[in-house]
Amino acid sequence: MAATTSPNVRTIPVERRGLTRQTSDLFWALVFVGPQVIGLLLFSLIPLISAFYLSLTNWDGFGNSTFIGVKNLVEQFQSPDLRIALWNTLVYTVIAVPGGLIIALLVALGLNNIRGKTFYRLLYFMPVVTSSVAVAVIGIYLFNGDFGIINTYAKAWFGLQLPNWLVDDRFVVPTIALISIWQGLGYNMVIFLAGLQNISTSLLEAAQIDGANQWEVFWNITLPLLSPTTFFLTVTAVIGSFQVFDLAYVMTGGGPGKASYTMVFHVYKLSFVDFTFGKSAAAAMILFAIILVVTIFQLYAQKRWVHYED
Repeated sequence: MAATTSPNVRTIPVERRGLTRQTSDLFWALVFVGPQVIGLLLFSLIPLISAFYLSLTNWDGFGNSTFIGVKNLVEQFQSPDLRIALWNTLVYTVIAVPGGLIIALLVALGLNNIRGKTFYRLLYFMPVVTSSVAVAVIGIYLFNGDFGIINTYAKAWFGLQLPNWLVDDRFVVPTIALISIWQGLGYNMVIFLAGLQNISTSLLEAAQIDGANQWEVFWNITLPLLSPTTFFLTVTAVIGSFQVFDLAYVMTGGGPGKASYTMVFHVYKLSFVDFTFGKSAAAAMILFAIILVVTIFQLYAQKRWVHYED
């Protein structure tokens, strides 16, 4: 007996069903992606475009701005203050980034296979969630040349006359970098620890069976397999180091002289001390361009040393 279709049943064409499914997928995609896109526009792209326009104007924070073209950018490229700030920032980056990553990796290796590593991770992570101002105050009490704990006990116990870390031009930036390394150690350590735990133990055991010692296993297996983690931490650490401000502001105020005067400190001074917002925006654009170029270079260079496990 042949099947019959009731005249009251409405059949939806295949094309319409496909269109309905696509519309539904698009709707839910917008629901989930929309807030992120809105946040990107409101807090990243629009402020970036506004800052670029501001860099082309002369504005003191009051009244109307005057369009002056690239004059602010040219003045900033010729500014000795910007060159000092860039040099101090580069010195800080060279010390803080590799130092922080190496120490964090060593700590992660030490905590990888011990009992109570959750407790130790908590201890190491506490400075990360501590206010930068509080961390800077701790740094002052540690490294102050007159009443700092390090100098006081070094002289009392060992008879050593250590330098005045926060006043000596030679040591002020390394001291700030050291405090920064301590503050970020917990975050870098946790990421490295996660990377170590994702390495297959079968690879390590196979290398040991083949006669490789611990150093050879680390250098030829562990370190290459950690390269994606190292790459991620390197990129984020370099970006963060170019934006250093809070520690220098609280611990030294950019001094002595301008020995700890950083790029973001320069942007802050032009804005909220000199009230030259156009010049400040121009300096910020230069900093943005430097970070962008360095990041693109890192993304290009990672093809030569970052190895992903198949």
